[in-house]
Amino acid sequence: MEDKEDRKKNKKELSRAEEIERSLITTYKHRIWRKFTKAIIIYDLIKPNDHICVCISGGKDSMLMGLLFKHLHQYSDIPFKVSYLVMNPGYNDINFQIIKNNLKTLEIPATIVNTDIFDIANSTDKKPCYLCAKMRRGALYRIAKEMGCNKIALGHHYDDVIETTLMNMLNAGSFQTMLPKLHSDHYHNMEVIRPMYLIRERDVIDFKRYNKLTFIQCACRFTENCSICDNGSGGSQRANTKQLIARLVKEYSPVVEKNIFQAASNVNIDMVLGYKSEGVEHSFLDDYDEKGKLLDDKIKDEGIEQASIEKAKREHKELEVDETYNFLKQE
Repeated sequence: MEDKEDRKKNKKELSRAEEIERSLITTYKHRIWRKFTKAIIIYDLIKPNDHICVCISGGKDSMLMGLLFKHLHQYSDIPFKVSYLVMNPGYNDINFQIIKNNLKTLEIPATIVNTDIFDIANSTDKKPCYLCAKMRRGALYRIAKEMGCNKIALGHHYDDVIETTLMNMLNAGSFQTMLPKLHSDHYHNMEVIRPMYLIRERDVIDFKRYNKLTFIQCACRFTENCSICDNGSGGSQRANTKQLIARLVKEYSPVVEKNIFQAASNVNIDMVLGYKSEGVEHSFLDDYDEKGKLLDDKIKDEGIEQASIEKAKREHKELEVDETYNFLKQE
């Protein structure tokens, strides 16, 4: 009979990439893998015969997403195609080499497309960050279309969602969140999907440390000097929002993050001053009088007022009236 030592020798040794990928369905089965597949199911992110462009910027989130898709594509019952894209906006040599090393380590078969986006964005003093983000989005759509893809997968996670929701409220005076999927308004039959929507950032960081991986912090040339970072935080408004949420969790309520996330799917339109749909603004005043008339008719037809009065009389003692300070009545 084969003893334990013999079985150990005969067992296939996993490569570094295989060990890391295996941790997705062992150590991180509940915290990462199941949340990834849950988001795909409940938000209907992947349909049969989709061709998905998995966009890898080089940070911890998108690299993990690339690995998740690699595993999903191998074992999924849904037939779909996947292409991995690294769109290089002009990384410095150190950051670019880190990205290439990680692609090799994780055995992700990515296509690298070089652009001059950083050079163009940094040549202007007027909102270079806005221009850079706009150009990168445009390049991703164009490249994905040329690759024959109909969906673009981005690595935004749960924490990105709640931070975006709160930032819009505090900085833009608008209640809007980051949706798990979105139709492109410039490219035919193209969608953005966010399959890491339910995954917590702390679990991504833990996965990175557990597997002893190193990723670049950010694609931005303004912050590339601090190329290695655990959480991607810096002096940005998003970092400030992240810190604010952490304080609220500690000092206000431990369920703050959950409540911010759920608020976006629990909007009571009857109790907001206004909203915008398809570019058209709506106010609570639009149908306020009409709703009031319908409510009054219901109260009258169903005898709600009388029933309310009788209920109040049963629950409370006789009302006491004090006219001492009613000076008008005294006159």
